[in-house]
Amino acid sequence: MKQLHIISFNYPYPPSYGGIIDVYYKIKALSDLGIKIHLHCFIDQIPSTIDREIKEITENVFFYKKKKNPLLYFSSTPFAAAIRKSDELIKNLERNKAPILFEGLQTTQIIRFLRENDHKLYLRYHNNEKEYYKGLSGSENNLFKKIIYSIESLKYTGYQKKLLKKFEAVFCLSEKEYHEVESYSKNAHLIHIFHGNESVKELDQKGKYFLFHGDLTTADNKRALNETIGLFKTLPQYQLVVASDRASEDIKNKISAVENISLTPIQTTENLYRLLEGAHANILISYQNSGTKVKLFNTLYNSRFVIINGNITDDPVLTNLCLYGDDISQIRQQIITSAGKDYHDTEKRKNILEASHSDKAKADEIVMLIFKN
Repeated sequence: MKQLHIISFNYPYPPSYGGIIDVYYKIKALSDLGIKIHLHCFIDQIPSTIDREIKEITENVFFYKKKKNPLLYFSSTPFAAAIRKSDELIKNLERNKAPILFEGLQTTQIIRFLRENDHKLYLRYHNNEKEYYKGLSGSENNLFKKIIYSIESLKYTGYQKKLLKKFEAVFCLSEKEYHEVESYSKNAHLIHIFHGNESVKELDQKGKYFLFHGDLTTADNKRALNETIGLFKTLPQYQLVVASDRASEDIKNKISAVENISLTPIQTTENLYRLLEGAHANILISYQNSGTKVKLFNTLYNSRFVIINGNITDDPVLTNLCLYGDDISQIRQQIITSAGKDYHDTEKRKNILEASHSDKAKADEIVMLIFKN
């Protein structure tokens, strides 16, 4: 019986944002292959029940509360990693000598407390955290947060270099990060995002609106939305739907001030898919160069046109399935162009996505690498 510990930076249900989508659908795909998953989750509050969807794909689930001590900001360890240390986790891992898959560098603080040779160690490299926090700092308007993110970026510079060589394999999400890790520690493997989509939707040639969706508490998404609102102010003939469960009063006021823009909650995965199916085109903009964003897969599988800038993906195959804009003026032109076009790309997407980006194929590769002996 093949068993695997997975240490997640959060509880992976519901799979409602980037990193957690990858964690949940990876566990599901590995479970479908017969791997017994021991799931360890760092969370703010321990839930009273475990969702049926998680119970069905795991052998057992353990919870650990993230530390709340603000003095950890002054630790030489990155704050996101320092708050995810648990003696109980170490004890639970030592009861079962199965390999360990760490979800992101923020879950790796415990490595130096594990006994040598007890476990084979693997890392899902969700981000180059140094670049990720540098990007957050660049997009953030709040001076205090800008400084915090800059310091976190500096801490990760040494932290990730020190740790990357400790893993049997590092599973990278993007071409860029694969080449970075491979040049440094020679243990990189490119395994794209797990996204949960199985087949490309058959859709009519026309949708009803343009769609922008995402978590509007992150600096990158807020900046992208502000740019998108600015665009649609100059394009009053087109309707923009902004879908999010996390919009501040400031954002709500900005949206309500523009007649052709509306805000709607997402709430459930089913509702997100309904919004995607109704959209004629999706606006995906990012100011952080951190590989392929998971929402790109959701839009390519479940919607019509997808308009992106260069930071949404570094995969030329996926870029070729989208309408590309180098800057805001080009994004604006792609909005106008797509509005006048019928959608005919279903077969093209099926041939590419279902052949090269299925979750099962990615899970097969992970199993082969972890359990090769």
